[in-house]
Amino acid sequence: MTILLAGDIGGTKTILRLVESQEGGDRKVPQQTTLHEQTYPSQEFADLVPMVRQFLDAAKSNSKPEKACFGIAGPVVNNTSKLTNLSWILEASRLEQELQVAKVALINDFVAVGYGVLGLSDQDLHTLQPGSPDANAPIAVIGAGTGLGQGFVIPQSPNYRVFATEGGHASFSPQSPLEFELLQYLLEKYHINRVSVERVVSGMGIVAIYQFLRDRKIYQESPALAEIHQAWEREIGKEHKSVDLAAEISKAAVKQDVLAQKTLELFVAAYGAEAGDLALKLLPYGGLYVAGGIAAKILPLMQQGFLPAFLRKGRMNSLLEQVPVRIVLNPQVGLLGTAICAAQLS
Repeated sequence: MTILLAGDIGGTKTILRLVESQEGGDRKVPQQTTLHEQTYPSQEFADLVPMVRQFLDAAKSNSKPEKACFGIAGPVVNNTSKLTNLSWILEASRLEQELQVAKVALINDFVAVGYGVLGLSDQDLHTLQPGSPDANAPIAVIGAGTGLGQGFVIPQSPNYRVFATEGGHASFSPQSPLEFELLQYLLEKYHINRVSVERVVSGMGIVAIYQFLRDRKIYQESPALAEIHQAWEREIGKEHKSVDLAAEISKAAVKQDVLAQKTLELFVAAYGAEAGDLALKLLPYGGLYVAGGIAAKILPLMQQGFLPAFLRKGRMNSLLEQVPVRIVLNPQVGLLGTAICAAQLS
């Protein structure tokens, strides 16, 4: 048994978890039991170290963690990260010394999701397509939230390796006349010469699609959403916003608001098409997992529109029919992933 410390660090909140981990053997996910978990407001701490010390004191565990891994919402280079929305600069070597932990790893939050999908149960997933699973094939992970994360997992012995990509910054590829209109709208609106897929398949993408359909008068805006939209516009440029317009549009879509529904239909189609492109590049017969903060919240719409767009690849669609496609329902998949990553550290 090994005591591990796992963390999911964000600009708003940080979740810490102390786990007891038992090795699972060759390419087996370790059996882990949560000993203590706590959520902290990130901005109330000058650094991660005092937060972890407070957490460990509260845990009242007789054993100190031997290894630790922290997933960070931002870039990680050489086990060092300067957080985007916090004044923290984290270095694994410093954390090892100050926390007296033998091994500390810092990973990008989407890499953490890649590790996390390895430890999900059937209850944590919704299967869109069972496919023909191959345990020796790559696993693909895609997730729309604030941005669009993409990565892949390679099975090796004795463990798995997870790789991040910048696939969300690839160019958006329209699939219909309406999407070509959307592309032109975004080029003109933002005065740019190319549109990344992240500008469409993300929270900001939901807002952009909504504004496109409204501004081009393709669908009428309801009074309720118009009021929310105006409140959101008044907060543009503010660091802290009271209105999450993408979330409000998503909620309205589930409640049958026509403009919101059409917005999410276009969003889901673009999401499925991009996931299909990722699958063509990797042939992830180990599974394609749709994570991020949006998919699980609009599950009925994902069930309707994602898979048709995913499979619409001409003569290659028969290959994609063999790919298992699953939506991640567990919002703590990243935290689970940092614990699994910590277990692999040597």
